Amino acid sequence: MTEAFIHLDNVKKVYRTRGKEFLAVSQATFDVEQGELVSLVGPSGCGKTTLLKILAGLHGFDGGVVRIGSGKQPFNPARDIGMVFQQPLLLKWRRIIDNVMLPAEILGLPQAAARARAYELLDLVGLKGHEDKYPYELSGGMQQRASIARALVHDPKLILMDEPFGALDALTREKMNLELLQIWAKAKKTIIFVTHGITEAVFLGTRVVVLTAGPAKMADNFEVDIPMPRTLDVRNTEKFGEYTRRIYRLLGME
Repeated sequence: MTEAFIHLDNVKKVYRTRGKEFLAVSQATFDVEQGELVSLVGPSGCGKTTLLKILAGLHGFDGGVVRIGSGKQPFNPARDIGMVFQQPLLLKWRRIIDNVMLPAEILGLPQAAARARAYELLDLVGLKGHEDKYPYELSGGMQQRASIARALVHDPKLILMDEPFGALDALTREKMNLELLQIWAKAKKTIIFVTHGITEAVFLGTRVVVLTAGPAKMADNFEVDIPMPRTLDVRNTEKFGEYTRRIYRLLGME
């Protein structure tokens, strides 16, 4: 049996402030296979972002096991992770192509090859022809697509997305969901997508991990047996409804 690409076993995280302890994450146990798109869903403040930062190597943890990669496939967080945040966080004084190039510059990658890849990625995310524009010249959804291209430019093994569409209006968010699935299918990357949107989690995920209200405790981990590619119509199917009701029940909302 092959090792999972990501393995978490009973992970715990405690914050200590002014002599007090706050349990942010407890009993987080799940595996992620290479190439999966895993939705991490739960209410606001339940520890989803904390867990993402642990995976990114930005936070330590206080118990359990976290393993990414394997002996045959070593993993370097600085090189092998791409991050997409709720806000695009584009540098307003840099053109879109130069924003996308930023990780390659920081990592000291060969610039000619990285620039060629940046142009390819902007084409992939639907921004061909906008390379020389500045962030203020793009809509919110277009800026977020640029941030996805930026997360892919250094060819990471893992993409971590922290509620990347949370600040968008409902229609743009739906469009971005569809576009993310297309990007994922073409880029063939492992993605962990944090959201508090239950329908969004089911629509996007090949697997859904459900966290309860803080302190975050893993309540469920299930595969979404809905074929790819998906269209918005799948949200009207009985199977989709079963998955969303399952999450609502776990979160005490039904």
